[in-house]
Amino acid sequence: MPLRSTLIRAAVPAAMALALLAGCATTSQKPAVAPDGSHAQVAILETTDIHSNVLSFDYYKLKPDSSLGYERTATLIRRARQQYANTFLFDSGDTIQGSVLADYQAQVQKIGCQEELGIYQAMDTIGYDGGTAGNHEFNYGLPFLSQVTGTPMNVDGGHTDRCAGPHFPLVLSNVFSARDGQPIFKPWAVVEKTIQVDAPNGKKRSVTLKVGIIGFTPPPIMEWDKQNLAGKVTVTGVVEAANKYIPELKAQHPDLIVAVLHGGLNTDTYTSEMENGGWYLAAVPGVDVLLLGHSHTEFPGPHYQGMKDVDAKRGFVRGTPAVMGGFFGKDLGVIELALERRDGRWVINKDKTHSEVRPICPTKTDCVPADPAIAPLVAKAHDAAVAYVNTPIGDTKVRMSSYFADQGNMTGLAAINAAQREYVSAELPHQHPELAKLPVLSAAAAFRTGFGGPDDYTDVVPGPITLRSAADLYFYPNTLNAVKVSGTGLKAWLEKSAERFNQIDPNKTGEQELIGKGLPGYNFDQIQGGLHYVIDVSKPKGERIVHLTYKGKPVKPEQNFIVATNNYRASGGGNFPGLDGSNIVLAAPDGAREILAKWLQQHKQIKAKDLEATSWRFAPLKTRGPVVFKAAAGKQDIAHAVGLKNITLLKDNGDGTAIYAIDLSR
Repeated sequence: MPLRSTLIRAAVPAAMALALLAGCATTSQKPAVAPDGSHAQVAILETTDIHSNVLSFDYYKLKPDSSLGYERTATLIRRARQQYANTFLFDSGDTIQGSVLADYQAQVQKIGCQEELGIYQAMDTIGYDGGTAGNHEFNYGLPFLSQVTGTPMNVDGGHTDRCAGPHFPLVLSNVFSARDGQPIFKPWAVVEKTIQVDAPNGKKRSVTLKVGIIGFTPPPIMEWDKQNLAGKVTVTGVVEAANKYIPELKAQHPDLIVAVLHGGLNTDTYTSEMENGGWYLAAVPGVDVLLLGHSHTEFPGPHYQGMKDVDAKRGFVRGTPAVMGGFFGKDLGVIELALERRDGRWVINKDKTHSEVRPICPTKTDCVPADPAIAPLVAKAHDAAVAYVNTPIGDTKVRMSSYFADQGNMTGLAAINAAQREYVSAELPHQHPELAKLPVLSAAAAFRTGFGGPDDYTDVVPGPITLRSAADLYFYPNTLNAVKVSGTGLKAWLEKSAERFNQIDPNKTGEQELIGKGLPGYNFDQIQGGLHYVIDVSKPKGERIVHLTYKGKPVKPEQNFIVATNNYRASGGGNFPGLDGSNIVLAAPDGAREILAKWLQQHKQIKAKDLEATSWRFAPLKTRGPVVFKAAAGKQDIAHAVGLKNITLLKDNGDGTAIYAIDLSR
């Protein structure tokens, strides 16, 4: 069994905390102290962005998927504990949302106050020392968050009693109740654990190590989950929160302070709204170790190579040991700390310290086994979730997929856009009759475009449609919003989306990558509803949208439109120009996925005529060298079936992916 840490202090109201500390000081036994010259190896283990993927199972394809799942991460954790005598385990958030199992327990058959959420049951079986809340923790609303984390919250709808929650402290320092200005979670905590150290005389010695933890979530949650949070909580920047609470935490005299941030690294000028403030947090005095998340990538790793003051090989950010352990349970983050006792305190020997990310699948065919203790914990909920997503709601004659969505296949988006347009067109006259005559468009992005691997695509094949199909088409539990934009704003929206592509030089003879790294697939909005436009990838960013027309006529700068989208985009998610929440004209109480499911149900059988044709194309461009992109292998027939006959297979990579070429001149 792993050593369990003991929560000895947490940030409760100051007067009470001091009283408790004073009481502890008079009754507790004085812990052993390591003499100067002692040294110890301590491993800080991290999970992040699990997104409630408890099992190695794909609920959209209804089959096991060994490339993900907390049940395999658990195996890595147990192995790390066997390797290291001294370990602490933390989670950096985005834990309770993101899978069909999560939606089932939150929205379909909501668990009761005395039931523990499936992902927390799994984590408690392994044993954690602390964690924080990510942005997706707020997706189901504050009442649900209060309940499942076992955290009474003085907010609208918050639980005043303590329900079943995880058996480890959750800390969050930058979100506050609008009622009383107090943090909705404890901002910090101190955990202590007996560790084995090497004394100067070479003998082993048991001493107590006290680790302070402080948590942070991305400040843009106020935009992304506006419908759940507006008027209920306030948020501060991560650096501001650190400067406020770290002195308070240091007053408890921890040996180390670990900042648990649900955020990544960004070297742009700091603002209090910064989404990925890890680079700045690493330099706050008092932060000894930094745990990262949110970005769904790995640190250390090549993605961060060349970033200022970042060692992307050994895992340091501005001199602070750091790690970000992947997503969906695919990896475990490990920081191997070398501690030395100097002048009566522990210091980190940075020359002997390093970080690494350990994958559950070192190769595609070599994955660690699942921990057998995990699956039985959620077996009943898992079976119910599978039955739920198999509920039939209709039929389709059209294959709706996100394969080649970046190249013009909109079959996976057309149903979303149709459902969103119909909903807004029906609701808008009731709420804003003065806007009822404006054209209604709809924007949607392909959420699954291969980022998570060759199986990470939406693919609803002809035949029966189930609720699983709706969840596959619409991956996130967003709500529907509608915004009013001008022709100028509409073009700016599309220009931002077109940043998905690299600028292509027609005279270059070598290969050129079509897809850039600056804009993720879920931010490549494709707009329909009588709109047609051309993307010229030979032009620089901001100048790529040409021949923008609505029903055959050029869109005028002053022309107004209503665009159906999701709450994330309408409230500023993705930093699209003109979208900051101020021009929302409709905020639907219904989830976008539920609206789509109802539309599929109403149409009973989806035919080609029910789905609007692709609204955009690339400008003809003859290039001297090939323009290439990476996608799932063996799918060229799907491209050809939807009219993308200019796509050819160049190379099968042998790992489920392939390199394709697109002839932009055709």
